Amino acid sequence: MNITIVTDVFGKQNNGTTITIKRLIDGLRDRGHNVKLVSSFKTDEEGFITLERRHFGIFDNYILNKNQVELAKPDRNILIDAIKGSDIVHIVLPFKTGVMASKICKELDVPFTTAFHCQPENFSGNIGMQNFTPLNKYLYFRFKNKLYKRANRVHCPSLFISEQLKKHGYKTKSYVISNGVVPAFKKINVEKPENLKDKFVILFSARFSKEKMHKVLLKALELSKYKDNLHLICAGCGPLEGKIKSYAKKHNLDVELNFYSKDELVKVINYSDLYVHPSEVEIEAISCLEAITCGLVPVIANSKKSATTQFALTYDNLFENKNSVDLAKKIDYWIEHEKEKQELSKKYLNYAKQYSIESSIDKMIGMFEDEIKEHSLK
Repeated sequence: MNITIVTDVFGKQNNGTTITIKRLIDGLRDRGHNVKLVSSFKTDEEGFITLERRHFGIFDNYILNKNQVELAKPDRNILIDAIKGSDIVHIVLPFKTGVMASKICKELDVPFTTAFHCQPENFSGNIGMQNFTPLNKYLYFRFKNKLYKRANRVHCPSLFISEQLKKHGYKTKSYVISNGVVPAFKKINVEKPENLKDKFVILFSARFSKEKMHKVLLKALELSKYKDNLHLICAGCGPLEGKIKSYAKKHNLDVELNFYSKDELVKVINYSDLYVHPSEVEIEAISCLEAITCGLVPVIANSKKSATTQFALTYDNLFENKNSVDLAKKIDYWIEHEKEKQELSKKYLNYAKQYSIESSIDKMIGMFEDEIKEHSLK
């Protein structure tokens, strides 16, 4: 197939959307499909079509630098050239470039599918309003009217977000397909670094942003009976890095912040003792999936706005959302029940097999083929 992917966000692999798109492109190309990507990403690599980036006046510094997010500026002529001759177009986000691409697909009679990777709370959370229901409802409504009402099919990375779309009046047929975990994430024997030999290592992998709730985890470390024996690794990058470091220093917490390559992260996961995911807002949380695929037992925020709760196999894999006291109790529980943790680790290794990237790519291709077939019958 000739597949064109259109996305308003793509660049450094410091966010879930970019990582997901890159893995989709690689998986499709490995199967022999011809894939083009239209975004603001600048590269000489074949198959990448570059748009200018959008500017936001006085908000440029906050959006582009502080949040490290670069949005594409739609260009009708470039999009027409990219879409012409495509067997299918896949539109990733409901912003200006994606919306224009959907209209051009209709004009050129080219079939297209969509994806839902941007939870309204991801946006409202950046302005401290993730719990303001009217704003989130409005964003669901706006996304639907701008893009999804025009589409026949939408990729949902979890059943949770599929149900959210139905709840907000979306009629688009949803395909629940995990973003998938690449083969590199697996259980391997890795020695802890010498300086961590006597530490209980906790890992959290996510952007340093408000909705990820790092502070809940930091407070839980303070409340743990084993505070002096804990080492927290925050894997990622983002606008709150300075605040996380300052809080850890002020409260004498052993915290390490790093951005890791894929291979480095696999090693970190495999020498860690526990994975904690306090994030309040998640469509899937590929980072948690990567951890459990390596057999690392998780403790997850039981948030109504997060799909990550689906990965909890027992009561003790969940803690009350935003409750640092309860999280501290769960951390202490797993420190004190090492044998039970080892047994649960084996269960997670088996459970995670269903989330392989190979299975996800096959299902995405199935969605594309369904759309092409239905379109040909019109």
